[in-house]
Amino acid sequence: MRIEEAEERRVEVTGGSVWTARLGPREGTPVLLLHGGPGAASDYMHPLAERLADHRPVAVYDQLGCGRSDHPDDTSLWTVDRSVAEVDQVRAALGLERCHLLGQSWGGWLAIEYMTRGTRGVERLVLASTSAGIPEFMAGARGLIEELPEPHRTVLIELGAKEEYDHPDYQAAVGVFYHRHLCRADPWPDALLRSSAQMDGNQVYLTMNGPTEFDVIGRLREWDRTADLGRIDVPTLVTCGRYDEITPSCSETITRGIPDARMHVFEQSAHCAHLEEPDDYARIVEAFLAG
Repeated sequence: MRIEEAEERRVEVTGGSVWTARLGPREGTPVLLLHGGPGAASDYMHPLAERLADHRPVAVYDQLGCGRSDHPDDTSLWTVDRSVAEVDQVRAALGLERCHLLGQSWGGWLAIEYMTRGTRGVERLVLASTSAGIPEFMAGARGLIEELPEPHRTVLIELGAKEEYDHPDYQAAVGVFYHRHLCRADPWPDALLRSSAQMDGNQVYLTMNGPTEFDVIGRLREWDRTADLGRIDVPTLVTCGRYDEITPSCSETITRGIPDARMHVFEQSAHCAHLEEPDDYARIVEAFLAG
């Protein structure tokens, strides 16, 4: 089923309304997808939603401040607490009392935060290309920068230290990093390009993350739930790409911390395995969700 054929509706959440879409059959346990960013549109998750919808109901939405959802000009809204409340508000509006949950990148951070708070009604959890805390992610990303070819390594380090993020050389080096560690498909899928374009100047990203992917200096900078992973008491699949910007060691930390967790590394992928190895990714996720 194509996303264009989905059942769309607006859902009222704290701070505005968000765009939601449901697709797939009526029967079966639905899966709710949480996209990354924070601040990206959900477009890059739509190909995965369409594949999973061949087997089960799927719900996807643009978080507040993203994509087709409202974009309020109020930086006080961009907090983890409000994002967690938004997940509950979307679930309630869409009737997802019992569901599976899949969070990718920032969506994984959100899913971990959500589940460590004692959330009920989620049967299975997929944590895709994410980490249990910002410090471990940043340390891994710094290691990847050190492995970049010159002059890109030095440019990212030196211009980043000067906060010259708009410098053409810095932007060129970011492009090299992204094609190694964000998405290795060439060319990038249209769905990813649409989400990436929406990130430019996004207030959610700038407030919660900061101006650059590699140094989280926004409100998320101290977020860390590594010590709380044991609170997640549902079967969990942890996925990542071999070349992921959120490195496989981060996925290993999550897998060790959650009592009933297993891990799968996609050997040809970076941060978007569901786009880089789409058929295999959907197959492995659906097999896990089907139990």
